[in-house]
Amino acid sequence: MKKTFILSLAVLSSLTFSCQKATDTDSETTTYEVVGEAEVVPGNYGDLFDSEEITAAAEMVSQVEANGAFEGKISGEIKEVCTKKGCWFAMDLPNGESMRVTFKDYGFFIPTNSQGFPIVMEGKAILTETDVETLRHFAEDQGKSKEEVEAITEPKREITFEATGVVIKAKA
Repeated sequence: MKKTFILSLAVLSSLTFSCQKATDTDSETTTYEVVGEAEVVPGNYGDLFDSEEITAAAEMVSQVEANGAFEGKISGEIKEVCTKKGCWFAMDLPNGESMRVTFKDYGFFIPTNSQGFPIVMEGKAILTETDVETLRHFAEDQGKSKEEVEAITEPKREITFEATGVVIKAKA
């Protein structure tokens, strides 16, 4: 009887511990995993970060234009979203241009129905030249017509941002 109890306890203990999920306390990531539309858009996507000490978008533009790069946190509003799976979005900059935001290592996406939501993001902005093929791909992702896609014939020099994490906030 005693051996059966000890054996049962050992089996139960091993099942309990083997079913527990291993956690990595050094790297906290997304609270939401989504591809496509989400019922609830606001939330954390990608790496979690402290949303304090946000640099103004105008300051980010100045740093990129002066130094070629910026690393930190900025905020804005989502203007356009990849309609296929939310793998990029665009936001307006204070200089009148638009900035495309992608996600580090294609590691997370945002809801395809997040257009118009305020956002805070952490990552790196750089001055890049986007080739015609990539610009056409982005236009297709936006659902643009074949004629609009084929009208893209020149590369574009622009600021792009690679986010490691974003927080989409509720609309005001």
